Amino acid sequence: MSGGTETWWLPRAVVALRVRIFEKVNGDRAVTLPNATHGPEVFERVYAHPAANGRSEGAGLSDLFWYWLAPGPEVHQEHLEPGERYEDVAATTRRIVARSSEELTAAAARAVAGVLDTLPDDRVGLVRLRDLVMPAWAEFAYELVFREPCPPRARELIVAHADDVVTALKCTGLRHPRRRARLTEYLRERVAAGDVPYRLPASLSPAEQVHYLQGTFFNTAVVQLSEATAHVLLALAHHPRVQGRLAAAPEDDRYLTRVLDETMRRYPLFGIAHRVTTGEIPLDDETVLPAGTVVCFSYPDYHATGYDRPDVFDPDRWTALAARDAHHIPYGVARNRPCPAWRLSPLVLRAAVREVLGRFRLDSTASHTRSIPHRAPCLLIPHGLTPASRRVRALRTFVRLRDGVEDVTRGVRQLVLGTVMVLHARRLRPAGRYFDERRTGGCPVVHAAEGGRG
Repeated sequence: MSGGTETWWLPRAVVALRVRIFEKVNGDRAVTLPNATHGPEVFERVYAHPAANGRSEGAGLSDLFWYWLAPGPEVHQEHLEPGERYEDVAATTRRIVARSSEELTAAAARAVAGVLDTLPDDRVGLVRLRDLVMPAWAEFAYELVFREPCPPRARELIVAHADDVVTALKCTGLRHPRRRARLTEYLRERVAAGDVPYRLPASLSPAEQVHYLQGTFFNTAVVQLSEATAHVLLALAHHPRVQGRLAAAPEDDRYLTRVLDETMRRYPLFGIAHRVTTGEIPLDDETVLPAGTVVCFSYPDYHATGYDRPDVFDPDRWTALAARDAHHIPYGVARNRPCPAWRLSPLVLRAAVREVLGRFRLDSTASHTRSIPHRAPCLLIPHGLTPASRRVRALRTFVRLRDGVEDVTRGVRQLVLGTVMVLHARRLRPAGRYFDERRTGGCPVVHAAEGGRG
């Protein structure tokens, strides 16, 4: 969940203690799949089971995720319980993203090109890939929702909000509710003025409609597209042969799709997706999960099964391997709340990669882990520029050494800040209090966004 790179000099006790802290959040009624006893087939069957449909109520992890995703986690599409409100929200999201492939591709290319236009083309640049592309995806998400160009002020608010959420999720920094509230207020004014050209979910109050837009489009969409783009570009920086093949044939959709599939297999955006069972689910002939069990589905473990050399980045494995036959669910499973961007994401990611490779050669000596807490440091070498090999070697050495030093300090920081936020979330109990108040007939109020920075 929190992520982090485990280098040989990072004290193993620190890493182990951090993992243990997050495991304890799940409580005693949690099962992680796949595991040593129940493999990928059980993972698939349980994930698709109709009783694996509870999302937030009754899970210790919910308090933590609601804390991180505030404000408005109670109407975040991924955390709504099944029922009318979820169906209403999901239908609205589908309407907003239902644009033609040509429109989506052009919008993504335009947004990424606008960011790249600000970079110098006469020298080697050193960037953090996630930071580089997040403003582009902020503009893209804004245009999806408002169907107009994104003004600079809105982009600043969206980026500040999305960056704060993902930084807290990775435990590399504390959350800042006031920073997030500035975007909430902006969206509240726009919704009240009737500026959203879509019918928003009628089952939500005006305040909830604002939080729905903020959580779905300006949190999840921006963060996940930024992370996915950073993963693909960093993988290409580490694999010059793959990068060269793409650069030589940028319109080869088939090979680029294989690169995207292999990137999402090797570096899935989600570490754990949890569901709460609303009825009994058999694991095998002797074991049954009772109602109320928290099932944690481990994407990295599942994506590592059923492949030759699963730790090797090899897009060519998809030449003779269909995604439907592989252990590969980058957008979840169709029968259990799949990602609403399952169609949109590959289209816009292909456009983004083409824009970057059309201008730069990528090179990086930074580590590549699933959670990329370092935000993917990378050299951008403009095409047509022949930089001194000594300078490139020096920059590559600097990136490698800085990444190693940051690994040590970041591991300790994640341990400390992660512990602080876990304890704060457990004290506030945003999800638990919300469902307690619903059961007692009170007016549910989420308290996670209250208070100071923590």
